[in-house]
Amino acid sequence: MDRFKHALGEATGWLLFLSFLMLLALGLPPQVFDPESKHFIMLIGLIGIWRYSMGVIHFLRGMLFLYVVYPYYRRKVQKLGKDTDPSYVFLMVTSFRIDALTTGKVYGSVIREAINCGYPTTVVCSIVEMSDELLIKSLWEKLEPPERVKLDFVRIAGTGKRDGLANGFRAISRHMPDDNAVVAVIDGDTVLNEGVVRQTVPYFKIFPNMGGLTTNEFCEVLGGYVMSEWHKLRFAQRHINMCSMALSHRVLTLTGRMSVFRAAVVTDPEFIIDVENDNLDHWRLGRFKFLTGDDKSSWFSLMRLGYDTFYVPDASIHTVEHPPEKRFVKASRKLMFRWYGNNLRQNSRALKLGVQRLGWFTSVVLFDQRVSMWTSLLGLTVAIIGSIKYSIAIFIAYLLWVCSTRLVLTLLLSASGHPIGPAYPLILYYNQIVGALVKIHVFFRLDQQSWTRQDTKLNRELASFQSWFNNWSSKAMTFSATSIFIAVLMLSV
Repeated sequence: MDRFKHALGEATGWLLFLSFLMLLALGLPPQVFDPESKHFIMLIGLIGIWRYSMGVIHFLRGMLFLYVVYPYYRRKVQKLGKDTDPSYVFLMVTSFRIDALTTGKVYGSVIREAINCGYPTTVVCSIVEMSDELLIKSLWEKLEPPERVKLDFVRIAGTGKRDGLANGFRAISRHMPDDNAVVAVIDGDTVLNEGVVRQTVPYFKIFPNMGGLTTNEFCEVLGGYVMSEWHKLRFAQRHINMCSMALSHRVLTLTGRMSVFRAAVVTDPEFIIDVENDNLDHWRLGRFKFLTGDDKSSWFSLMRLGYDTFYVPDASIHTVEHPPEKRFVKASRKLMFRWYGNNLRQNSRALKLGVQRLGWFTSVVLFDQRVSMWTSLLGLTVAIIGSIKYSIAIFIAYLLWVCSTRLVLTLLLSASGHPIGPAYPLILYYNQIVGALVKIHVFFRLDQQSWTRQDTKLNRELASFQSWFNNWSSKAMTFSATSIFIAVLMLSV
């Protein structure tokens, strides 16, 4: 019955969206659809062709990896059999201020994976509260692991995830793992799907220079319909982009939800320091420590140390998402602020590693991340200026173009294997516009950081003048850049 209701709701949503598309088309003057007319609707799309080209390239590369290249690697692993087995596996979980129900699901799945994978394994629990330790011990007794599976607790002070990771890595170092051991780093809200360990660890044998890899993600969202669809859309887009970058062995982030590393990496003092005390020297804002973005720090550290990165699309996990606010717009903006800030803080210094280390495609992708905040607003800004200066039909035609292209993008996302829904076209456009505005805001305020699960912000304890200067210079640069952008477009139109 629930499935029927869900299917009926989805069908109704698609019909409403298509009806809106038809109403937009009917509301336009006939000459808009005349190929001989200078107002022909496809001309509007010319503004964004170069921006869409990056998405098309990502999609084609992603499909090539997902359906051709990766199956070849998988067959190679199957052919080698036990020769790809690791000598030892560490499953390290970091938990802080996560509800008991989620914690039980997470550690239950981790312990079961330790039992079922068949490898000698130690579950490393980096925790703060005693209640978590008691819960984990009760699960351990209930599941009765064999002798080859061990349990190790690392108590931390609750000063942040980076400290929790660093203490966990040092605890693993004390086990003195050999060169064939691997470490899975798992977030406290990540439920492992069955077989994920056996699906990921063999690739460290067939790729000798691979330092780390990450996995496919699905989610359970403890929020409303729109928030749930927003997260699911994000994971579908992530899947295609990860596949695209894996084609070059340059996956751009090693997500903290679940990534697997060589033990030699996580026990390297340089890597541990990068994750624990990552910081940035900014020409205007000064030096500041990274509060969030440990996944970006670990990726950058691997690139700097000379390792490759990878993605395993058929190894999946389920995350339990806790929106930071009840209202969708406020919650999504908070999450975008954190994600895009992490991205932009790593971007400039990653580009400095050079084409020889990153490769041409990765360098272009990183450069595109810097300019996409402006190009994403180009079409909307021109449509508004044109409708004010000439005719409202320009804005209606732009809306029709937006809805049509987002419908096509949504249908393409179905090739990722993730489910799609009727809200996706609208959410795609919301992400484009609101995401671009958030990026512009955070680009000039890279020192402002905060967690969304905990009410924790970076406190730099600056002198009053420096704090005043950072604040007002950020506002001035935002205003100046936005004014120049609008002025150039007004002159062009």
